[in-house]
Amino acid sequence: MTLLRVEHLSKRFGGLVANDDLSFDVAAGQIVGLIGPNGAGKTTAFNCIAGFYAPSSGEVWFDGQRVTGRTPEQNARAGIARTFQVARTFGSLSALDNVIVGALLRDKRVHAAREAARECLAFVGLERHAARPAGSLTVSEQRRLAVARALALRPKLLLMDEVMAGLNPSEVREAVDVVLRIRAQGVALLIVEHVLEGIMPIADRIVVLDRGRKIADGPPQQVARDPAVIAAYLGDMGDVAEPAGAEADHA
Repeated sequence: MTLLRVEHLSKRFGGLVANDDLSFDVAAGQIVGLIGPNGAGKTTAFNCIAGFYAPSSGEVWFDGQRVTGRTPEQNARAGIARTFQVARTFGSLSALDNVIVGALLRDKRVHAAREAARECLAFVGLERHAARPAGSLTVSEQRRLAVARALALRPKLLLMDEVMAGLNPSEVREAVDVVLRIRAQGVALLIVEHVLEGIMPIADRIVVLDRGRKIADGPPQQVARDPAVIAAYLGDMGDVAEPAGAEADHA
């Protein structure tokens, strides 16, 4: 079942065309990677989907409803959550209180929101850091905290913006594990990512942008061999290996 449908989306900033007639979809429970060189329009597309920008033209549909031009809060209540390239935390608040902020959008009862926040922290492996100020966490931990806060919204679709950027190989594996466990909960994920060894093996589909336009859309292995993609961005990637356990996760 199609959960998100983007139809002929364009976004202009004066004479700059950031997204140009962009169309793609995300099915329920699917992982879709959105990749491309710097300036390709990936984050702009995220902002249009989440409601931070109003598209110049085109439509965004979510769960059967037209959501074009809705506010971020309206979209969050509908089931769209997102993270940002730079983890946005309330640095002086505890990790738990940061997640409670998200949980309160769904449940105004503070006790229930606190319990939901604890569950989300445990899900991303941060339960032992619940009392620590968010600003004292490492970059990797702050990224996971942002994911926990997004999950506290109980989304149907999670937009993740470069959650693996700047992480070491061990932290990338941890991030991949979190992504796969989120999908196992039935949540669809649309992921902007530059760490290709993280996203290519786990995505069901890859959408590639270049200068605001979609140049490829398909299974990772197919996209990695697309001459237009190679010319624009990837270089000669060779085979894209499946990580251990990935086949079971896709089942």
